[in-house]
Amino acid sequence: MVRHGARRKGCPAAAGDRATKRWAAADGPIFCPMPELPDITVYVEALAARVVGQTAEEIRLHTPFLLRTVDPPLAELVGRRVAAVDRLGKRIVFAFDGDRFAVIHLMIAGRLHWRVRGAKPVKANALADVVFSSGTLTLTEAGTKRRASLHLASARAALAEFTRGGLEPLDARLDEFSERLRRESHTVKRSLTDPRLFSGIGNAYSDEILHRARLSPVKLTGRLTDDEIAALFEATRGTLVEWTERLRAEAAGEFPEKVTAFRAEMAVHGKFGQPCPVCGTPVQRIRYADNETNYCARCQTDGKLLADRGLSRLLKQDWPKSIDEL
Repeated sequence: MVRHGARRKGCPAAAGDRATKRWAAADGPIFCPMPELPDITVYVEALAARVVGQTAEEIRLHTPFLLRTVDPPLAELVGRRVAAVDRLGKRIVFAFDGDRFAVIHLMIAGRLHWRVRGAKPVKANALADVVFSSGTLTLTEAGTKRRASLHLASARAALAEFTRGGLEPLDARLDEFSERLRRESHTVKRSLTDPRLFSGIGNAYSDEILHRARLSPVKLTGRLTDDEIAALFEATRGTLVEWTERLRAEAAGEFPEKVTAFRAEMAVHGKFGQPCPVCGTPVQRIRYADNETNYCARCQTDGKLLADRGLSRLLKQDWPKSIDEL
């Protein structure tokens, strides 16, 4: 059975997550906690353990804006068994028997919740529920903007539409990683977060990767030395593996409910004004467009403060040029 209902409102921001609450209150993307490769990986593992082999008994759609396709119809998933759950970039793919696929993109504020059979359902901000014999999977989204999406496909070949072409960073060799970085000349921050170049890396983990590699986020990829690329390669793999293992241990077999890109253990992301864990220098930030980049001037930019488009234009000659001057 597929049910359609009214859009629900409310904010399911994680308790104690000040940055997420601040984002939800403003309904803007400057503090965007978008799930990335480690978060999606742990989601996929938790989902696979709970729904693979289970049959979708009922699907309740609470807002028509979530579903972005009309063929195949949503009703075709009802009565089908889930054969697998996989990650495709930052998307989650449910493979059903009979070559039917459901592709979910959580975007900025989408989150998944699991309730065992008979437990109280999630109601605040629910966009959709999928009922299985073992429990109910609920997709929610904080704020009022509806960015999360659900696409259906009737053949595996159709999933190519959702593949941006990015290299899987944990499967790549150093030479492949280097080729992707040097393919286009952009800032290293932009290249790491470009889904056409690398898969699954976003604003949060790119900050952590660059801090570990001791590289400036605005350094051009065309100017990276072989040694810097090697350091970035190791930092990328190390950061993503470490955080995947950390999140997996944190979930401890339970369904991950506090998925956020702002964590106390992070070195620089979301830590503006707090001491760098390596050198103790206050973490700096650059705000641009819809994102915020955090970095340590002492560890990553030789003490130089990077220009913030808003503040540096406002202060002009009064804008400090170094961390010591600040």
